[in-house]
Amino acid sequence: MKITGKTLIQLGFRQGKWFKEAIDYLNENELTEAEMKAYLESIKPPPTIDLHSTPVPFYKNISAETEDEVINKNKVIATMNELMKIPTLVNGAIMPDACPTGSIGQIPVGGVAVAKNAIHPAMHSADICCSVMMTNFGDADPKAVMDAIHSITHFGGGGRKDEMFELPEDLETQIKANHYLKDAKSLTLARTHLGTQGDGNHFVFIGKSKNTGETIMVTHHGSRGLGAHFYKKGMKVAERFRQELSPKTPKKNAWIPYETEEGQAYWDGLQIIRAWTKLNHTVLHQATCDKLNIEPSQRFWNEHNFVFKEDNLFYHAKGATPLRDVFVPDSQDGLRLIPLNMSQPILIVKGEATENNLGFAPHGAGRNVSRTQHFKNKAGKTIEAIFEEETKGLDVRFFSGNIDISELPSAYKNAENVKQQMKEFNLGEVVDEILPYGSIMAGDWQIDAPWRKRRRRRR
Repeated sequence: MKITGKTLIQLGFRQGKWFKEAIDYLNENELTEAEMKAYLESIKPPPTIDLHSTPVPFYKNISAETEDEVINKNKVIATMNELMKIPTLVNGAIMPDACPTGSIGQIPVGGVAVAKNAIHPAMHSADICCSVMMTNFGDADPKAVMDAIHSITHFGGGGRKDEMFELPEDLETQIKANHYLKDAKSLTLARTHLGTQGDGNHFVFIGKSKNTGETIMVTHHGSRGLGAHFYKKGMKVAERFRQELSPKTPKKNAWIPYETEEGQAYWDGLQIIRAWTKLNHTVLHQATCDKLNIEPSQRFWNEHNFVFKEDNLFYHAKGATPLRDVFVPDSQDGLRLIPLNMSQPILIVKGEATENNLGFAPHGAGRNVSRTQHFKNKAGKTIEAIFEEETKGLDVRFFSGNIDISELPSAYKNAENVKQQMKEFNLGEVVDEILPYGSIMAGDWQIDAPWRKRRRRRR
């Protein structure tokens, strides 16, 4: 009798990719029914994993006063309650800057989810290793620093037409050796996106130290197209494991088991993405120093959208600043950066892990309403009037030349409230503030995108 998948299903076994190997073996070997069942029992995959019947408890480091804040907090807690039913999760926390992103059950911005022996790609998102770096330019004129970086950086979609910065040979070798990155597209993105900052809330910020008066530059961006490409591949692998291990888990929360070859390679790939992103910051900072002929007196960085590992626990921080040095192996004196908005200081903080913070602090001010709702709230005023009102006294530039009001200060939560909640929940100590001089962001670069230009011409 020829054995088929239907035969195995009739015997009570769950269909999966293991069927092919089992069917080949059974058709090559004449087994009794008892021997067949014994063989199938020995190689069948383990039972699928159900969701937790109730959410794993998580820490709520957030308070609310206004109506918008209350609505936002309730949405964040609702989405975390769904998220914490995922079977790999053992702990979690939300920060004062938390706000929902995506559908219910998806990790919010300002959320920390701790998984055992599992990496969830969607919990770090496509903007892997979104991070901030600062360089101290001493007594340099802030406008001179602003002009210099403006001539060097690149905002908007895509990469550079010319490869302004060279990809180091050792990093190229690592990319070529990784299971998820060893394709031509990864190398192209690694080369052409080096020295670019993307769009959205990414920025260059120029200011002065409150403590010393020295001029400081901070850049904010993630791993660009390289990280997004890596993420897309990771999600495909995670989905395969989800179907095998836990089909009741929503697709957005699929995971890669760390103990598998795929999991080890994904973790190694994350470290490569981290190294590339740090380099992406560094080339912009160093090129600015070289242009001004200035030797920097201090430089450090930290990511705030990444996965951090301790033993068999994986801390997925979706917009949360790691305080513990074990999470930031290249930490400098335990210092971290927390930006608020373009009209408020960037905070330089230190901190320790506590039971409720899980070793993390906020990553910024966060939002109470979506970008779309913010636009609606500003109806009746011109973009130029809003810009003039909210950036008075600051040198604020949009790289595309088009103002994006969804990145102006009023689009974000009240910065003073976030700072107060940091004290309330013991989420790091502010040791200095970088007082704002000005900033550069992408702006609404898509206004002049080729497809929009064609549409305007047709009209």
